[in-house]
Amino acid sequence: MPDHLIGQAASLIRTASHVVALTGAGVSTPSGIPDFRSPDSGLWTVMDPLAVASIWGFHAHPDVFYRWFTPLARQIRAAQPNQAHVALADMEHNGHLHLLLTQNIDGLHQSAGSQHVIELHGHLRSATCLECGGQAVMEEAWRQVADGQVPRCLHCGGLVKPDTILFGEPLDYDSLKLAQQAALQCDVLLIAGSSLEVEPAADLPHLARRRGAHVILVNRQPTLADSIAEVIIRGDVANLLPSLVAALR
Repeated sequence: MPDHLIGQAASLIRTASHVVALTGAGVSTPSGIPDFRSPDSGLWTVMDPLAVASIWGFHAHPDVFYRWFTPLARQIRAAQPNQAHVALADMEHNGHLHLLLTQNIDGLHQSAGSQHVIELHGHLRSATCLECGGQAVMEEAWRQVADGQVPRCLHCGGLVKPDTILFGEPLDYDSLKLAQQAALQCDVLLIAGSSLEVEPAADLPHLARRRGAHVILVNRQPTLADSIAEVIIRGDVANLLPSLVAALR
């Protein structure tokens, strides 16, 4: 365990006035949810993301999307928070974390007890009709999938898409604006389990650093923000984040 790095990170957080966290898929892989970009087991190592997870692919072949996405969504819905999620919730409850930004769609931060969460890439709680804009709980879409159908709007018959961000779609404007403001206002940005390869979330550490914030990186693999990080801790976030919480006590 890199105790001296944990100590450095804890010292920066303890003396900070406004700490923001940014999390990626690596926070949820210990809960059994596969990530997308890890070099050995990421989903995109075995399939073309533009074919199955782009808005263009969704419009062209929604049946292909749902055949691919339904088993993954089943894994996500069955997953439970791990110690990384719990540690971040503890940091919030103890006053050491003011806002959590996540690229994950699984809702596990909220399940672990985090209350101030911005979901940059959407979530699985609801779905939206691409024709009339009507919203429905995602459970209705899963019922139609279970019956062998592509989910359709109960009001107009339009194609229904989960409220997650696909390739080619912009992030929700309000969520992105709040995340960018948080990056510009924080004095410590803690990044955990993110490869930082997807824009515009990948630009958040650079926004924070340009305003003078300390950047702490906790991740298994090198990231594109390593050069601007003050503390880099390599390893499993499910082990490292609880150690960070313990060091903050």
